[in-house]
Amino acid sequence: MEIDGKLKALREKLKENGIDAYYITGSDAHLSEYVAPHWRTREFISGFTGSAGTVVITSDDAVLWTDSRYFIQAEAEIRGTEFRLLKLETDDPDPLSWILSNLKEGEAVGFEKSEISIRDYLEKKKKMEERGIRAALVDGMLSSVWPERPAIPCSRAFEMPLEYAGKSAEEKIGEVRAALREKGAEWTFIAGLDDIAWLTNLRSDDIPYNPVFYSFFFLSMDKAILFTDKKRFESVSGYPFTIMEYGDAYTHLAQLVKGRGYYNDDKISASFISIFSEEDIKGRDITTDIKACKNDAEKEGMRRSHVEDAAAYINFLAKLDRNVETDEIAVSTALEVERKRRDCYLGPSFAPISAFRENGAMCHYSATEKSNKQVKGNGLLVLDTGSQFEFGMTDITRTLLFGSATEEQKRDYTLVLKGHLALSRQRFIKGTRGVQLDVLAKQFLWQVGESFFHGTGHGVGCHLNVHEGPMRISGALIDVPLMPGMVISDEPGVYKEGRHGIRIENLLMVREDIRTEFGEFYSFEVLTLVPYEKDLLDLSLLTDEEIRQIDAYHKRIWDELSGKVDENSLDYLRSATSPISCN
Repeated sequence: MEIDGKLKALREKLKENGIDAYYITGSDAHLSEYVAPHWRTREFISGFTGSAGTVVITSDDAVLWTDSRYFIQAEAEIRGTEFRLLKLETDDPDPLSWILSNLKEGEAVGFEKSEISIRDYLEKKKKMEERGIRAALVDGMLSSVWPERPAIPCSRAFEMPLEYAGKSAEEKIGEVRAALREKGAEWTFIAGLDDIAWLTNLRSDDIPYNPVFYSFFFLSMDKAILFTDKKRFESVSGYPFTIMEYGDAYTHLAQLVKGRGYYNDDKISASFISIFSEEDIKGRDITTDIKACKNDAEKEGMRRSHVEDAAAYINFLAKLDRNVETDEIAVSTALEVERKRRDCYLGPSFAPISAFRENGAMCHYSATEKSNKQVKGNGLLVLDTGSQFEFGMTDITRTLLFGSATEEQKRDYTLVLKGHLALSRQRFIKGTRGVQLDVLAKQFLWQVGESFFHGTGHGVGCHLNVHEGPMRISGALIDVPLMPGMVISDEPGVYKEGRHGIRIENLLMVREDIRTEFGEFYSFEVLTLVPYEKDLLDLSLLTDEEIRQIDAYHKRIWDELSGKVDENSLDYLRSATSPISCN
């Protein structure tokens, strides 16, 4: 069924149920960023395939909101349909403002109760009711017009070895219980899939690229219950928790919550809204904060992941003939071939972004058989990829030059690199938040009137999700200090519609640095070990300090990888890491 046909069928159902507007988050029952096909409701109804966006449908309008990462992509994907795009973080109204302006008193907005958080629903409900607009929780409204909706997945679960996890599930459960006592709580309920995977030391494949499984976890001082499909396991015994069926969470939780609890109302869906009491404590999941600071085994696994990945990446670059015509998919496939040669490689950590020329200006563009652009002649290719290993994960972006570069391209690349370098070398005092460092990556672009509008840095999991909270480096006022053991990306960029995109991304790990009379200071350990694109450098824009930093980084790459790459890759590696100060 085409998009407009789906809209017509849905509107009939809305009218039958007295719903005047239908609000679609595109998330799942765990408020995940990336979801299994069963929950790709936003994509089903609008055709937009990005990972972030909101849809509101009324009897005579269909609106999609998304952020700057997806403006160009969204406009292309909804073209020819009834949908229109409104842009977040611009002068366009956000979804709630639009609802308040476009719906009348007495009209009702339907929210799928399993796909919106308790916090988000109650905040919207309060503001809508102030205008006389009714908020209604609905259940499965879209399923009625989606007869071939995929089932909730149930992939096999497997254990992350203790040598890589660093702590047993029993130890982690003990840590969470200790934290609950400190908070004066007797139980917690966890819905975040990566939190549960970390806590249980279990992994699976329910969501592409994210090794997690659909589940809930209840923990009290005397009970530990994992709610998930038992068919995942060869045996349900031998774990430091009881395993109950996934759907039992909805029917049994009310019987389990006794005394004062602790839960994250931003990660638990409104399906559970009637179970919790006013006495319960609301806050970020305890597991999220513990998980963010990698233990010693996880740190070593992340380092090892980057060495393995860099060896594959350098072998790929050494074989890449930039004078032979190819295409976007072929380039990312060639890198995947090299990664698969590593014995410890499990697969990609996200869908590859391989974007040539103007496609690079769509910062989350994903090549399809239909959009796959030929790579020939002069141009820049943004290659954003990552690897999953049993002991860690990578996420790296390099902008590759094909043919010769324009002066504008060299200038833009160098300005982006200057911000990337400035962030990675910064020492900062304990308690520093990511927002305090964000300008370091943007300062040189700002000086020439340019910028980028995605986050500068996101947290990264250890054989988990490529996007992990709670920390970020961005302009957003996120009150989470950067702490030792946190792994976070450093990825400034610049995007010029119709011309080119540039992004440079390394992963950094926060480490202890020095202590002075003014306090304790931290710095970053650079994990990624792949050379920059020296042919895109405008040396006149680089300071002596920046040149020394690049040369030192390249020397480290040579020292660590010259004995690990293929012999026929050594000439490339030697050239790519030679000092630019000697050029």
